Amino acid sequence: MRLNLTGPDGARLLCLAVLVVLPFFVPSAYVRHLIIVAVVYGVVASNWNFSLGYGGIFNFGHLAFFGLGAYASAILAKTVGITPWVTIVLAGVVAVIAAIIVSVPVLRLKGIYVVLVTFAFSQLCLQLIMSQQGMTGGSQGFPLVPQLKLGDYSFASDDKFGYYFVALFLLVISTLYLERLVRSNFGISVVALRDNEDYAVSRGISLARQRLLTLVASALFTGMAGGFFSTYTRVASPEIFGFGPLSLALSMMLLGGTGSIYGPIVGAFVITIVSELMIDLGPARFLIIAAMIILVLLFYPGGIIVGLRRAYDELLKLRPTRA
Repeated sequence: MRLNLTGPDGARLLCLAVLVVLPFFVPSAYVRHLIIVAVVYGVVASNWNFSLGYGGIFNFGHLAFFGLGAYASAILAKTVGITPWVTIVLAGVVAVIAAIIVSVPVLRLKGIYVVLVTFAFSQLCLQLIMSQQGMTGGSQGFPLVPQLKLGDYSFASDDKFGYYFVALFLLVISTLYLERLVRSNFGISVVALRDNEDYAVSRGISLARQRLLTLVASALFTGMAGGFFSTYTRVASPEIFGFGPLSLALSMMLLGGTGSIYGPIVGAFVITIVSELMIDLGPARFLIIAAMIILVLLFYPGGIIVGLRRAYDELLKLRPTRA
């Protein structure tokens, strides 16, 4: 397969190159921390977009996969003694199991009922975490999660350089995984069910099976992102299951654009950076972000990614042509 370096492939490689060299030009460990948070939310939002944007499944329990992955990795690493490199992967497995469980009652539900059931599942997970204080730490959270290490090298050292590249690797693998899914026959069938469910079913596509697989597919890397996040921050907190992280990830999707894989990733970076720049405004910054989302949806219904594509196309037109 040949790469078109003047098209979308070139834009992707350019963005990847920027992200690879970015930490070397950022003097502040705190700024690198913000980028890591944006990368983690990029993984979460882009995988949520597969079930919500591409699949049309109003799954408002997606952050439960992230939270369960965080707690699973933290408990397995600290209590059982498994290396965090393995627990991060096992966190994805736990999230997949959770997706199978929540998919059962929503296989034949539609609209608001899917929202209610999936959000109730998220709150049920929260109550389960809170009730098992001896295992999870309850409302105090689960602190002192073991760090990532390679031999004698701790990834917590060197001002977060190590963790940055682990997070970036996770984002790259997750994005390649989503691209493969979207372009596959499975991805095409998922979009077909979203656009015209009756016609897709009449052509032999199983609604129940595809919904189940869609939720499972979107949960895998979300759980792994949760496992990485608890290892990175060294704590698994019940706040993960709250409405704040849920609305934040949803805002990233809407702002970036639900019609593409890269839109939510762009939205994650934009909202993380803009929110930090306006931190002195306090709660008022959330009103500004909400207004920004409304304006973007008004002028670019497909999200920021649509505007970036148009700008990129215009730049290509300005490129001098060979005589």
